[in-house]
Amino acid sequence: MENTPEVKPVPKLFPSIVERLRVKHYSKRTEEAYIQWIKRYILHHDKRHPRDMGVTEVEDFLTHLAVARNVSASTQNQAKSALLFLYKEVLEIELPWLDNVTQAKAPKRMPVVLNKPEVQALLNRLDGTMWLIGSLLYGSGLRVMECLRLRVKDVDFVKREILVREGKGFKDRVTMLPAALIEPLKQHLLKVKQLHDEDLAAGFGEVFMPMALDKKYPGAGREWSWQYVFPSIKRSIDPSNNQIRRHHADEKTVQRAVKKAAKAGNIAKLATPHTLRHSFATHLLEGGYDIRTVQELLGHSDVSTTMIYTHVLNKGGRGVASPLDVI
Repeated sequence: MENTPEVKPVPKLFPSIVERLRVKHYSKRTEEAYIQWIKRYILHHDKRHPRDMGVTEVEDFLTHLAVARNVSASTQNQAKSALLFLYKEVLEIELPWLDNVTQAKAPKRMPVVLNKPEVQALLNRLDGTMWLIGSLLYGSGLRVMECLRLRVKDVDFVKREILVREGKGFKDRVTMLPAALIEPLKQHLLKVKQLHDEDLAAGFGEVFMPMALDKKYPGAGREWSWQYVFPSIKRSIDPSNNQIRRHHADEKTVQRAVKKAAKAGNIAKLATPHTLRHSFATHLLEGGYDIRTVQELLGHSDVSTTMIYTHVLNKGGRGVASPLDVI
């Protein structure tokens, strides 16, 4: 009697996607975004399994986003990245080059930049922790999530440096810690340390550890050095393992605070937390710093990205003096 070959069960799709994303150390936000795009892709094609579809269906979906949904180029690119990850990393299917996709247009916009009096007016209307966060965004050129994800161990008061871990593109970099923020930040950390001690006494105090380091270093998540510089005001349940932890502060709180401060300061420009990073770069270039230095501080992989700030320097259009001013 012939032996019937064993048929291996096909793993469920979405648990497999989540597992692969975590093995590759993608961020929680990227994980959520990719899952949503893959769901939308499946629904767009009447709930067909992605294994039964291919390059034609991917091109159709991405074109639909650009033509019918009128999404931005960055949104379409994120959807494309999600689907390429699905096929290459999860289903282990190589897609041919996507030649027939209608590309969403990427508008060329200049970044909104505050002048120095506007920055001062905005920061003067932030209080406490929000003032400290806003000051770091402007004084160190951090992205808002880079600031909120800072760990205690990544702040070096002696060298006056901040180590940004796994910034955009999974890259680490070093940026400056402004001297004016050393004492305020030390005083802030004393309060955070007290909060952490209270959590430990209550049987909590373990923080999320990146790249499964909690398995490699059991108990490290309870150590002071791994705690967030800007923790949430309350504990919450970590959906990845249902443990009660204190996560970092919510970026929406920062966004609301900056918006309110800009309005109170009568700033007509559309100011967001990221505007402070744009202003950091522009003001450094105005101060005569080399563009390569600014590129490294910002964490840009290509200097052409940093070059955009040379077009918004406070020297008039393209740095050219108007003929009206020289007659």
